[in-house]
Amino acid sequence: MPCARGCSLMISVDGNFHIGDKVVYPNHGVGVIEQISSRTIGEVVEKFYLLKIQSSSLKVMVPFHNVHTVGLRRVVKNGEIQKIVDFLTDGECDNNADWKYRFKENSERMRTGSLLEVAAVLKGLLLLSQSKPLSFREKKMLERARYLLVSELAMAKNTEEVQIEEMLAKALAKSKLPFPEASDFVA
Repeated sequence: MPCARGCSLMISVDGNFHIGDKVVYPNHGVGVIEQISSRTIGEVVEKFYLLKIQSSSLKVMVPFHNVHTVGLRRVVKNGEIQKIVDFLTDGECDNNADWKYRFKENSERMRTGSLLEVAAVLKGLLLLSQSKPLSFREKKMLERARYLLVSELAMAKNTEEVQIEEMLAKALAKSKLPFPEASDFVA
């Protein structure tokens, strides 16, 4: 799915990850390839990446042949980071007026694995929240989009999350939108 401006940020994946590579498992966040292993299932030998998700310590096994299907990709690079910041600064967002369709579209964007699509969800929900309160599920999605953006950009820039939060807050301020604080989501 292209972003609101018709651009795309999917990074081509050659499937050649190595132990120690920092990768993104869509909608779960940043992880590190800890192991590459093989398992025999019947007569078929299947190779897997074992990755550990940074935030939850969840371990995920991704078969080599499923890398493209699940959208496993490398962490974004500087050029993509600038596209995200530019989009948050002055990119256009469309929100479907119908909650059901809007939620479905945003869920699909989150699953694409594209950090630019995640940024579009964040910005769209922030725009919507200025005119009416978000539903519980949309608040959760906003929280998830915020987390995915901050954690991946911090890893990509090899910096603290606080610095990324400040960078995103400045970009959104130019669009007259507040960057949500993590404490806004604590129940």
